[in-house]
Formats: sequence, structure tokens, C-alpha cells
Amino acid sequence: MNWRRLWAIVLKELRQMRRDRITLAMIIGIPVMQLVLFGYAINLNLRGLDAAIADQARTAGSRALVMDMLATGVIEPVAEAGTPRQLMEALRGGEISVGVVIPADFERRRLDGREAVQVLVDGSDTVVQSAAIQLARMPIGDPRPRLAQPPDAGGQVNGAGGQISVVSFYNPERRSAVNIVPGLIGVILTMTMVLFTGVAIVRERERGNMELLIATPLSRSELMVGKVLPYAVIGLVQTTVVLALGMWLFRVPVQGSLLDVYLASVLLILANLTLGLLISTRAQSQFQAMQMTFFVFLPSILLSGFMFPFAGMPTVVQWLAEVLPLTHFLRLIRGVMLRGAGLWELWPDVLALVAFTVVMMTVAITGFRKRLD
Repeated sequence: MNWRRLWAIVLKELRQMRRDRITLAMIIGIPVMQLVLFGYAINLNLRGLDAAIADQARTAGSRALVMDMLATGVIEPVAEAGTPRQLMEALRGGEISVGVVIPADFERRRLDGREAVQVLVDGSDTVVQSAAIQLARMPIGDPRPRLAQPPDAGGQVNGAGGQISVVSFYNPERRSAVNIVPGLIGVILTMTMVLFTGVAIVRERERGNMELLIATPLSRSELMVGKVLPYAVIGLVQTTVVLALGMWLFRVPVQGSLLDVYLASVLLILANLTLGLLISTRAQSQFQAMQMTFFVFLPSILLSGFMFPFAGMPTVVQWLAEVLPLTHFLRLIRGVMLRGAGLWELWPDVLALVAFTVVMMTVAITGFRKRLD
């Protein structure tokens, strides 16, 4: 072992690392990102769940109960509803996660000690389902929000004169696989599609094929679209495999149209492929492309709502998560597969994925030059 030669190699690697700005940024960026995401953005104590309240009684007691529920901070009204049917339509369309029904005979039910209030919950997210049960612990008729005895097996609690019941839809058994498997379609497509196209242009450059492509009459647009289409077929194959195994092994239902499931998957595939192309036009080597892919993949997993509840994140982090394609796909796929919604009912997320794809493809085509330098 010659220590002088060994030290020369160490210095050479350090100098090369210093010149590689992407690697240098990853050395600092990954620890900072993990610290901020895990320490600040991820919150398992859910507050501010999107809700709507149908107060059909409109009495002093019902209004006091509504104020007590809002005071807990568990729910936050974001939509108006006058009937339970309207609440169900809002739940199905993903507008709200919790609906509260106070019937017209609320006062009589409270006096008789019967079920006086129903809390309707989107059970496709088991974490939201658990958080909403906190509302059932509130005693009816007491203006001060306080915890009573835990709910029974049916989600009911005897309050001060009545009962609050929690009714879970779309996943009454609270099986985690029902929530996880649809999300896994998006996670797998995000990881593979971005990575595949992230190294596409760089690989051509490193293998010397770029010289041949430059000599052809291909335009930049034709080259980029041609790179994307084969991987789109691969993405559909992956979607089919995950979907079939999920239905067979974990008995995950498909309440909506199977065509809508594939259309939602196509939207995510195209969004991820164009993002990968943008990475490929910016990276100087396949190693850099993989680093940049990981830099995108980590926030997608942590902030999209796949692993941790979206409602528990700070507002600024939620704004950042809205930029990620996986965030919108999770709303689409869970809405279609678990709630039976159609894509037309979830049009804001459809438009978000289409806009992301158009912007990323435009930037990638603009930034690509048919040159070797």
C-alpha cells in the first residue's frame, strides 16, 4: 500500500466531486430535505379535515353542537350541504372527507337518548377515518368540547342526552390494503417512468448514438415524443400487473370504471415521462440523472398523501405537494377505484396533470439541442 498514491486518488475524487454541482447539492440537499419533511411537514395528528355540515334542525342546540365540533379543530367546513344526499355526492367527488348530518328531529332524539347525529367519513383513507372518530367522543348538549368515553364497536358514544355515530363509507372494514394498493400504482409508475426517461437522452450521448440522431432529419419534438411513447406502453403493462395482483391477492375493489382507471394512469405516465425527459436534458451523465430522479421521488412519496395524511401537512407544504403529479393521481385513482367516481367528477386533478405534462414537455423540447456540446 503506497499512501502517497492512495492520497492522490482521494484528492482526485474530492476535486471531481467538487466540480459535480449536482452531487454536491445532493450531499447537502438530501439531509436537509429529510429533516424538513419528517420534522416539519409530516404530521400524524390530523386537523382541519375538509368537511360539510347539513344542519336540518337549525336549533340553538344544533348550532351549539356545530360550534363545539369546529372548536376541536378536527374538521373545517369547505362546502355547503343541506341534505345527506348532497353530503354523499361531495364525499364521492372528493370535495370533502367528513360530512356531519344533524336531522330535523335532533332535539327529540337527544331527549330520548337515541342516535342524534351522524358523521359520514370517507373511509378510503384509514387515517382520516381514525381522526374523524374523535368527533364521536363529544358529548351532545355540552357547549364545552371535551372527551367522553371511547366509542363502542359501532363508532357510537353516549353523550349528554344522545349519541353520535360514525359511518364509514368505501372501506368499512378499515383494511389498509384498500388504501395502499391503488396508491402503489402511482408510486411504481413515478419511480420507473421518471427513471427510464431520465437517463434516455444521457444514455444516447454516453453511448455515442447522439451523433447518429443528429445526422437524421428528426426534429426535436419528434425525438422527444418518440422517446416517450414506448415507455408509456410499459407503464400500462405495470398498471395492469399491479391492478390484477391487488384485486387477486388483497381483494381491492374497483368501484368505478376500469377505463377511468387506465385513463388516470395514462395521465400520470405522461406526466412522469415528460418530467424524466426534462431531467435527461439537464443531466450530464446517467449517474446525475439517477440522483435528480431520487431528488424528485422522495418528496413525491412523502408529500403526496401516499404514506402520510395530506390534511396534516402545513399549508405551505400542501402548496408544494400540489405541484407533484402523484398528489393528483392519488386523488383520481382512489376516487375511481374506491368511491366509484368518474374522471369528470374529479376534473380539477385531471386538468392539473394535463397542464403539468404540457409544461414539462414544452420545457424539455425547448431545452434540448441536437448538438454534442
